[in-house]
Amino acid sequence: MAAPDFERLYEDHLDYVWSSLRRLGVAPAHLEDTAHDVFITAWRKLADYDPSRPIKPWLFGIAFRVASDFRERASVRREVQGEELDREDERPGADALIHEQQRRALVRRALEAIPIERRAVFIMHELDGCPIPDVATALEVPLNTAYSRLRLARRDFQAEVQRLQGVPA
Repeated sequence: MAAPDFERLYEDHLDYVWSSLRRLGVAPAHLEDTAHDVFITAWRKLADYDPSRPIKPWLFGIAFRVASDFRERASVRREVQGEELDREDERPGADALIHEQQRRALVRRALEAIPIERRAVFIMHELDGCPIPDVATALEVPLNTAYSRLRLARRDFQAEVQRLQGVPA
């Protein structure tokens, strides 16, 4: 099987990379730059990609490393984050939209409370539906480590959701 065409890869997976970066804690103001970095890295490593493997875990692994590197930069650490604005949604039903926005904000805030190594496993498995062996491969961690991180992330996520909702522990 041949490596995927880069243009097609970009067109098919930009939204996935964008949302993955967002869920990994990249601020909206930096999504464009970090998504660019993900695809530059993917382009450079495309010859090394094994087409028999799913593409999304491979891209998520790159996104995880780019997001981690981005967070470690001094300029990002000094940045003061303000309120985040969600894109305007033109679908009908204001009540449903408000509820959905609140739910997404709750999930985003709960995800942000999980340490990044656990969060990456949680996102890939629970939100993206990747099997844990693919998660371990993409994140370059031992299989048992991936399972352990998933278990801890599930616990962290549940505890944070309960805390945010005011449910006593």
